[in-house]
Amino acid sequence: MGEEVKLFRSWSSSFALRIVWALEIKGIEYEAVFEDLSNKSPLLLQYNRVHKKIPILVHNGRPIVESFVILEYIDETWKQAPLLPEDPYERAMARFWAKFGEDKVLTSIWSAFIKQGKEQEEAMVAAMENLKFLEKEMKGKKFFGGERIGYVDLTLGWLANLGSIFEEIVGLKIVDEEKFPLLYSWMQDFAEAPIIRDNWPPRDKMIVKFQALLDAAIAASSSSSSSK
Repeated sequence: MGEEVKLFRSWSSSFALRIVWALEIKGIEYEAVFEDLSNKSPLLLQYNRVHKKIPILVHNGRPIVESFVILEYIDETWKQAPLLPEDPYERAMARFWAKFGEDKVLTSIWSAFIKQGKEQEEAMVAAMENLKFLEKEMKGKKFFGGERIGYVDLTLGWLANLGSIFEEIVGLKIVDEEKFPLLYSWMQDFAEAPIIRDNWPPRDKMIVKFQALLDAAIAASSSSSSSK
């Protein structure tokens, strides 16, 4: 009897895309279960009772949640095409940069996207400082994982897609080729890798979605300011 692998995801989630890419790299057959996050299914709520979010990987009936945790589970369960390095120090560094990308890079770029005026300028300064660390880390490499896509690349993969979408919507240049040539080159190489490219969500739908999120954030900020 074969293994049963299901992935609960949405059409647009960058966090779920990490898992899609990992499963594709490993050559694991799986069933994708697309969720409407405005009307979450009973199974989603059953499998992730704590956070009630996607992605959820269900392996032989057992759910695993949180994208970083799922990536490591996949890597430990299916040994082919390893995502993390063998060396303990290098594994620790990969986990560090993944967390840095999540806690610092994503947070600062998202702030630059939804803020306006001086707050946006301050967020952009923070974003540029964070990107400098990634630029330095790319020295002498094609991917963060070396010559092939690995764990850190998957965790930062959102940047190769959302970065340009944010730029198009708000008109801010986030990853400038002159300022960050190595990071810019990584974004191109990563985005054009067949397994990555073939799984990007439709760009036009992503622009509509994030424009709506930006409009909602601006409206909420205006409402908060006017009530003070």
